[in-house]
Amino acid sequence: MEPRITISVNADGLLEIFLNEAGREKLVQELQKLDRRHDHFHLMVHEGAEVELKSKPYDRSDKIIEYGKILFRPDEWDREHFPHLFA
Repeated sequence: MEPRITISVNADGLLEIFLNEAGREKLVQELQKLDRRHDHFHLMVHEGAEVELKSKPYDRSDKIIEYGKILFRPDEWDREHFPHLFA
């Protein structure tokens, strides 16, 4: 089964992530790889992306998210570079 991941914003402004079983496994696999040396990955509708997204919306009014990035941010890094997050 091919991974299928669709990320969209619906008419009410709610972010929705639709996944089939293979898409869930792919996303979890990439999340589990994140560490201090491999601190991000990309999600894109383009073939060859680390996590490939689908571009067909579930509802015609949905706005498809075509590009994204997931970043691993240990508290130690953010305390140093973005202390306002902890205020």
